[in-house]
Amino acid sequence: MAEELILDTTLTKAEKYRQLLPQIEALTTGEPDLVANLANTMGALKQAFNFFWVGTYLVKDEELVLGPFQGPIACTRIRLGKGVCGSSWQQAQTILVPDVEQFPGHIACSSDSKSEIVVPVLQDGRVVMVLDVDSDQLNDFDQHDQHYLEELARLMARWF
Repeated sequence: MAEELILDTTLTKAEKYRQLLPQIEALTTGEPDLVANLANTMGALKQAFNFFWVGTYLVKDEELVLGPFQGPIACTRIRLGKGVCGSSWQQAQTILVPDVEQFPGHIACSSDSKSEIVVPVLQDGRVVMVLDVDSDQLNDFDQHDQHYLEELARLMARWF
């Protein structure tokens, strides 16, 4: 597949995800490099949805370490159970936060972030990475985001 996305901006959010995910799968199929696949996937998500920030944190030793992302600079390392990302890692489940100011222990990498969704990527039952998406709008994520980002996380797990 050429490194070009076909995106219809008139679609609903769910329709955009359904249009985008097969393109991400086609773009990454046959590419063995994890960083290349993560970088292109973050670029595709940013291009399709114009998220404020979208990126990855990889589990390395006892921390989450910043991976490929799109958006402003970010926190480099996050401990288990800290903030939304560390909590998602610890619980091995998606966390959807309508207002980050209301999340106990939220780590403010950017004061412009208002809502967030973090999806763990699991391989053999353990978290190997989290996918973190931030918005500069309150309550910007819903069950559509959760469903399709969890579907994307299952695809991403194959790259490990």
